[in-house]
Amino acid sequence: MIRRKFLKGAVATGAAAASAAASSFPAPAIAQGIKELKIVTSWPKNLPGPGISVERLAKRIEEATGGKLKPKVFAAGELVGGFEVLDAVSRGTADMGHGAAYYWQGKSKAFNFFTAVPMGLIGQEHIAWLANGGGQKLYEELCAQYNVIAYYGGHTDAQMGGWFRKEIKSLDDVKGLKYRIPGLGGEVMKRLGATVVNLPGGEVFAALQSGAIDGSEWVGPFADTPLGFYKVAKYYYYPGFHEPSTGLETCFNLDVWKGFSKEQQHVLRALVESEGLALQSDYIAYNGPALENLVDKHKVELRRFSDDLLKEFGRVSGEVVAEVGNSDPFTKKVYDSFMDFRKKSIEATKLSTHAYLNARALPYKYG
Repeated sequence: MIRRKFLKGAVATGAAAASAAASSFPAPAIAQGIKELKIVTSWPKNLPGPGISVERLAKRIEEATGGKLKPKVFAAGELVGGFEVLDAVSRGTADMGHGAAYYWQGKSKAFNFFTAVPMGLIGQEHIAWLANGGGQKLYEELCAQYNVIAYYGGHTDAQMGGWFRKEIKSLDDVKGLKYRIPGLGGEVMKRLGATVVNLPGGEVFAALQSGAIDGSEWVGPFADTPLGFYKVAKYYYYPGFHEPSTGLETCFNLDVWKGFSKEQQHVLRALVESEGLALQSDYIAYNGPALENLVDKHKVELRRFSDDLLKEFGRVSGEVVAEVGNSDPFTKKVYDSFMDFRKKSIEATKLSTHAYLNARALPYKYG
């Protein structure tokens, strides 16, 4: 009940902001010549989940500004590659970007902490760290180094472990495995003997089909089904230790952002956050039916990583996260904040969300 009221209120707040904004946006759109906002993304066009979300956000911005701002969305590869979004926004080739911050970890390892950390924070905790634990301030400090400002654009909820052409029963099956997995999860698998490959989503199916890779993680049933992985990889593993919830990023060129008034910035941020809630609701609403379809219609075989494997994944994850977190002074500042929040929230989550979900999963008649 609380969540329904919260979602209803948040969406209503976004709608109210959009209505109020129509009269407050003429200055930057005209005085600075910002008529069309170019939004580059890391996603194939209309990809369920993030691809649809960014299109929805663009529409909301246009409606909120009474047409003074007309965002145009460019899918990965149309203007720049999926991993080139930050660079494009930084140098002004694009005004906005929509991606995942860990795609930019080559610039700073700190970006990982604003997307997903293996065995790290779940979605609610991640949002709370950003909003109440100092995370957003650190995020802005990091992004300012690249002439952008970024906000959390929603999350995927807990992800699946990935699609595989063969079963993964032990560490022996991991060794030599050609696996598409980004971020710190990729480093974990590399240390366990896998050959890690980093590919944009639009290239994964062909790589699986050709045998160039043996497996790939993506998101979950709702987002994975349209990409057709079930046609070329029989086994669908869980849980996704590597991404307990993956935060998406909506970023603005900092010069463009500063051209807006404070009021306008607040409206745009409210729209980003409102769309983030809509995205999260998409995953929660559509993962169940998509999973049922994969299993019943396409005969996908679900597999759970063994406890022995998960313990090894967790152990190596801790090593990787600690090393990355201490790799430079700024990343250490982010790491310390993140880990302090994790330590304080994990016990409460264990007694609330985790305990309830365990209870709900017990075998008993209901309804």
